[in-house]
Amino acid sequence: MRWQWLGRWLALGLFAALLSACVRLIPPAVPPLTEPPPISAPLNAFTAGVRPGPAIAALRLAPADSRGALVAFRVSCPRLRSRTDQSGLTRREDWTAPCDAAARWPDDQAGKFFETWFETAQVGDGKAFVTGYYEPAIAGVRTRQPGFDVPVYGLPPDLVRARPGDAPPNDKGTQPLGRYDASGAFLPYYDRGEIDDGALMGRGLEIGWAADPVELFFLQVQGSGRLIAPDGSEVRIGYAGQNGWPYTGIGGVMRTRGLLGSGPGQYSGSMQGIMQYVRDNPAEGRALMRENKSYVFFKVLTGDGPLGALGVPVRARDSVAADPQFVPLGAPVFLTLDRAEANGLWIAQDTGGAIKGANRFDSFWGFGTDARTTAGGMSGRGDALIFLPKGTLARLAAGQ
Repeated sequence: MRWQWLGRWLALGLFAALLSACVRLIPPAVPPLTEPPPISAPLNAFTAGVRPGPAIAALRLAPADSRGALVAFRVSCPRLRSRTDQSGLTRREDWTAPCDAAARWPDDQAGKFFETWFETAQVGDGKAFVTGYYEPAIAGVRTRQPGFDVPVYGLPPDLVRARPGDAPPNDKGTQPLGRYDASGAFLPYYDRGEIDDGALMGRGLEIGWAADPVELFFLQVQGSGRLIAPDGSEVRIGYAGQNGWPYTGIGGVMRTRGLLGSGPGQYSGSMQGIMQYVRDNPAEGRALMRENKSYVFFKVLTGDGPLGALGVPVRARDSVAADPQFVPLGAPVFLTLDRAEANGLWIAQDTGGAIKGANRFDSFWGFGTDARTTAGGMSGRGDALIFLPKGTLARLAAGQ
């Protein structure tokens, strides 16, 4: 059995010593707790390989950072207790003790909470890449009026998953999204270009109207935002669904074409630089946006928000989007990056179309001009650790 060698190793006490004494984020001498999968196996954190990380006390969590993370973790607990962890790392019952403790733990001792109830793990090589997102505000109204002619669509009722046998499953083993035509044939759903050309017009799906198609495009990339009317009133909208087409980052397309850089005629790789190219080159910019065939549909939010994929409000400087195949949604994540403002403890509460793979994260910076600037220019590299309830690693090592 592949775990026998590890059981002997744990019996010698090396596991505990490494967890308590190692101060590097990537302990090089520790063999993985899980082995790489066969090429055909579904990829998640368990199959990507998991190693124990340093003791949490060695990370020296900042007090303010820990307080915010504890608040965010606390509101995530109901979902942690009820949802299935796609990463393969945790079970619902693993979160019972830390969530019970979080409910009564004083915020001013948040660092001690994480030291008491969690252990750290490195998934894969632990090398992180972190971008940023924010809650944009764009000019928009609920009822169409002059100057506001760009539809903001709600979720179409004919966007459905294929019935088994009508289309092959996708790489996650679920049925693909699409639509059925009048003959009953299953087809891919309308892509961005088709929707922009009016495929959904006249069906009463509009929940609002924007003034600028470029601003709406980037609001879709962020996944949520606010529509600000001329009278100053606003409505918050959030992610309701997506058309089933894969996300294509137009920054990557521009980079491949040599449009990004510091040379003559090139633009910066930040969100602001990409947006400037689209505005400076209207025809090329419109075609570029259409290369991202993914299209996001929205719903009106009436409570606190914006809501992340976990179903709870995301918090500025506390919430990150992660790939749920590699990180349990609701789990704490500790980042050490070459961008100091993104260092520290976050809670994985969201997902994103471009946030795929181990140690890929998108940090949330809130609302406003400063948030837009920080998120738009965020590109950090470094190391990532996942916080798991104590005992999780031993259970995984035992093959349970």
